[in-house]
Formats: sequence, structure tokens, C-alpha cells
Amino acid sequence: MAVLKEGSKAPGFKALDQNGKTIALKDYLGKRVVLYFYPKDDTPGCTAQACNLRDNYTELIAQGFQVIGVSVDGVKSHKKFQEKYELPFPLVSDEAKKIVDDYNLWGEKKFMGKTYMGTTRTTFLIDETGKIKKIIAKPDTKNHTEEVLAAWNEV
Repeated sequence: MAVLKEGSKAPGFKALDQNGKTIALKDYLGKRVVLYFYPKDDTPGCTAQACNLRDNYTELIAQGFQVIGVSVDGVKSHKKFQEKYELPFPLVSDEAKKIVDDYNLWGEKKFMGKTYMGTTRTTFLIDETGKIKKIIAKPDTKNHTEEVLAAWNEV
């Protein structure tokens, strides 16, 4: 698959969230979407990122954004993560790795000298027409909302 670029159409998907509800990207046409991919539920960086989005969720909604998190964890894992941190947005389960593949985010990673396969933390800001307005590679997990708002406004 070709590398996604700003201005290209965001790949569509349909998958279950933490409540077993089907989430489809096409259902968000007409809205701004913060589609953020993260490696694993309940890990330090992923928790910091989710909680930063949670803590600023009212502002994101006020500015017309919908937030969707995606990881390869299962529905039950997402549910525990969502309940533990009271996350107000859907967490999409991609156990089959189809969405992360479509967004070119599944690949080789290195941590503490070990190589393994995993999800590359990346956020896509998708406009009301379904096009990628901005890609935030390697987001700052503790200040992600500020990054999102600044990136949206700079384009």
C-alpha cells in the first residue's frame, strides 16, 4: 500500500469499539476527526495520551472534533482501559491488524535492544470531507491535545 499523505483520502474502516458497537469512519463525514493510533492499552505512554485527550475532550468537541482511538488490543482490553480512565471516546479494536495495515502503521519496532512488530504511534487529523488534513508522527503523549489544535490551525 502507498504511504498516506496529507491531502489524500483517509482509508475507511469498520470495526468494534470497547462497547461492541460498530464504528465506521464514513459515519464521521461532515465532522473533524482525531484518529489516533496507539500501541497498547494501559501502558504509560498510551495512558498519558488517552488521558490528555480525555482531560481536553470538552474543548475538542467545542471545536468540532470527534476522537477515535485505535489499537490492536481486543474489545475487552479496551473496555477495561476505557473504564479505568473514564475515557469519553471510542476505542476501536483492530485485532486483525487491518486498519493499522491500511494506515501503514504496523511494522518493526525497537525497544531496549529488542526488535518486535507493533503499531507506530501516529495521529491523523481528518477533515469533514474524509481527507487527511494533517499527520502527527510521534505525538507528544502528555501534550497531544495542544499538538492537535496547533496542527489543525497551522494548515
